[in-house]
Amino acid sequence: MPRQLKGTLEDLHTTQLLHLINLAKKTGTLHVYEGIPTGREITMGDGETKRPEVTPGRERAKVSFREGKLIHAVSGSQDGHLATVLHKSGKLNDEQHRVIREKAANASDKALALLLINANYVTQMDIVQSVQKHMLDIIYDLATWTKEPFIFEEGELPATDRITVPIELENVIIEISRLTQQHKRLTEELPNLDFALRFPEGAPEKFKQSKVQLSVEEWRVVSFINPKNSIRQIAKACNMTDMEIRSVVFGLLNAGLVELVKPIMPGPSKQMARPRPGMTPPQRPVINKLIDRIKNL
Repeated sequence: MPRQLKGTLEDLHTTQLLHLINLAKKTGTLHVYEGIPTGREITMGDGETKRPEVTPGRERAKVSFREGKLIHAVSGSQDGHLATVLHKSGKLNDEQHRVIREKAANASDKALALLLINANYVTQMDIVQSVQKHMLDIIYDLATWTKEPFIFEEGELPATDRITVPIELENVIIEISRLTQQHKRLTEELPNLDFALRFPEGAPEKFKQSKVQLSVEEWRVVSFINPKNSIRQIAKACNMTDMEIRSVVFGLLNAGLVELVKPIMPGPSKQMARPRPGMTPPQRPVINKLIDRIKNL
């Protein structure tokens, strides 16, 4: 594998790239970009097949590896701040997340992690598991992309203030194979994320009677359900990938807890409706001493 490898995910799929990085025990960073059509066509290796040429636009994802192991991932569509990662995994509640983002917006991941551990907000294992899940969510979403341009820069690593968690690529590749089939089914069942959701008649009773145990992520999605909010908007508000939001919505639809509707077009402000109070799990009080410590960062 060369020191810099360029191409598109149409030439070399994510799974093939991971195989190469794993087998060669490579250290470096994979940059994946939005594809911008140039208006030209390129001829494929058989000399007959042609396809539209694309050039790299904005960066959609950045994934780093050390000696063939996945260690860090960033998505352009997701908030990668440590507080948000912990909030998404249910380790911080809404109020804790709000205060920490407000008071420690410029703190490095490692400094914030140490602060939260010392304040008994989370454990080291909470952080490791949350960061690991965040990374895997990004790589699994990346595996559903098919045409984006990419560049692999050998030797490039994330900044030293970032938290890195090594993950064996063999396990990731096996899981991608399973999720690919799941994603295909979910995309067929829910192809359009620009639709909205609403609660059917008798929804409160259905939630009470339902035997479905909703996760923190699912409760968060439920809190944003409103005909004014598209599924895509809800995914962005909840910091979820397309695959994640499809999975949650599909489960809610199957349980009869929500139904699909055409979205109500918002007014000039084009702001999504706020989350419903009372549609989230109970919150714990914020520890005031943490705010004082954050101020001293």
